[in-house]
Amino acid sequence: MTDIEKTAGAATAPQAGPEAIRAIPVRHYGRYVSAVIAIALLVAIIYAFGQGRINWQAVPDYFFDDRIMTGVSKTLLLTVLSMLIGIVGGILLAVMRLSKNPVTSSIAWFYIWFFRGTPVLVQLFLWFNLGLVFTYIDLGPFYKQYWSVFMTPLLTALLGLGLNEAAYMAEICRAGLLAVDEGQTEAAHALGMSHGKTLRRVIIPQAMRVIVPPTGNEVINMLKTTSLVAAVQYPELFRYAQDIGQNSGAPVEMYFLAAAWYLIMTSVLSVGQYYIERYYARGSSRQLPPTPWQKVKANMFSLGRKKGAVTA
Repeated sequence: MTDIEKTAGAATAPQAGPEAIRAIPVRHYGRYVSAVIAIALLVAIIYAFGQGRINWQAVPDYFFDDRIMTGVSKTLLLTVLSMLIGIVGGILLAVMRLSKNPVTSSIAWFYIWFFRGTPVLVQLFLWFNLGLVFTYIDLGPFYKQYWSVFMTPLLTALLGLGLNEAAYMAEICRAGLLAVDEGQTEAAHALGMSHGKTLRRVIIPQAMRVIVPPTGNEVINMLKTTSLVAAVQYPELFRYAQDIGQNSGAPVEMYFLAAAWYLIMTSVLSVGQYYIERYYARGSSRQLPPTPWQKVKANMFSLGRKKGAVTA
């Protein structure tokens, strides 16, 4: 065999590939220990409540009671109305705060400083007890009434919650407006748009992507904060649960019932917040995050595939 034939035979012979690397995963023993501890604590808490003198049957018995359902509806109504006051007031305060007029910006700053610096419960009691200071509310020829008649528990709750929320929404809206590039405003003015039209059609739609997530958190927080209005005699979920607990001799059980309803409502609001955030993320993200249902379907399909199967 000549040297040329040997070289040709060596070239056509199959060559062995590189040896496969066997990856050995690192064992995280700390994770196992922490998981065992967490499960043990959870079991201990469940066992403690199971051994306590709690009449758990009272929770399903009163879960759909007419008074509880009335309290749920009033809680949702109070949440919606208070947030409307807070959002509208917050937008106005944010625009005033960003205004070049020193008077309006100072008034907005003082409002935000005062309402953010005082507790909500104190504000509720102030509105409720202003009848000790003012006998009448006199609006001239339009309206005149005793303060105690005018300041109902519902109006007290709306003023206490809504005006306080406006201070927080003002800062959220201001952050969203400042997040929009100044070039957007300059371009809109170059096209002949007025300041108000620029805000409505250019600035605010882009700022919504920044405003929506914290606003959703404020809605959920407002839903829970409505429980404070029980102190000013407004009957909502927590107040009805208290009354039922005192009359039935199961106060702790009714607190658990109220907590369960708050969890249900906040969970529904959280799902709504997710889809609203996803909607306003369309202009800033090439690929939208999957919805919860899409995640469930993806996990189901991944479990149905055989291990090591190659998909087309």
